[in-house]
Amino acid sequence: ADRLARRGHDLILVARDAARLEALAVKLRADAGVKVEVLRADLTDKADVAKVAERLAADNGIELLINNAGVATEGTFLTQDADQLGRLIDLNVVALTQLAGAAAKAFAARGSGTIVNVGSVVGLVPEYGSVAYGATKAFVLYLTQGLHHEIGGSGVKFQAVLPGATRTEIWERSGRKVEDLDPARTMDVDELVDAALAGLDRGELVTIPSLLDPAQWDAFQAARLAMAPNLSNAP
Repeated sequence: ADRLARRGHDLILVARDAARLEALAVKLRADAGVKVEVLRADLTDKADVAKVAERLAADNGIELLINNAGVATEGTFLTQDADQLGRLIDLNVVALTQLAGAAAKAFAARGSGTIVNVGSVVGLVPEYGSVAYGATKAFVLYLTQGLHHEIGGSGVKFQAVLPGATRTEIWERSGRKVEDLDPARTMDVDELVDAALAGLDRGELVTIPSLLDPAQWDAFQAARLAMAPNLSNAP
């Protein structure tokens, strides 16, 4: 929000904590001189998701959606209960998809607009663990790539941002301490956002801010596409 405000964008801030949103809105208005609206919503609540989706569909002034809401859970797949998994999927998959869908339809009709979906490198590497969380983030990547191929030609731009370990509240909320992370392998939020926006400016479909050698992603993509024609064959 800070970086977009400094670029001159008026903002609509969406999250559960109205007090924190209002405090941020006051700061951004003063620092950047932009208009900032607060739209309080719990994106695990269907009615609140519908409220935000309706705003995306109806407001022709919205030109960029940052689909950033997400959560991780404590424990392993075998220790997580159905309610935990349901909340995880409701936020990381269902809400994100509904908001992306509302924005995509509105943007495609106008022939312009940008959707940024925030995933995770965990979605690329099952060996990292975090089975359910990683599966939701693999979904985010596929959704973004699929939307790009389906409607990217209509003038709508897409970006999937796949952060590595980043110092945010997600660690404490999932039962881990951010202090236990390896500082040499962990990004600050400002670093992550600046790298993500640099990737957006360059027109990247997928941005991995913590990947030091982008050629590795290019090689991964090339290998995947080379394999694609061979994935369905008669025995």
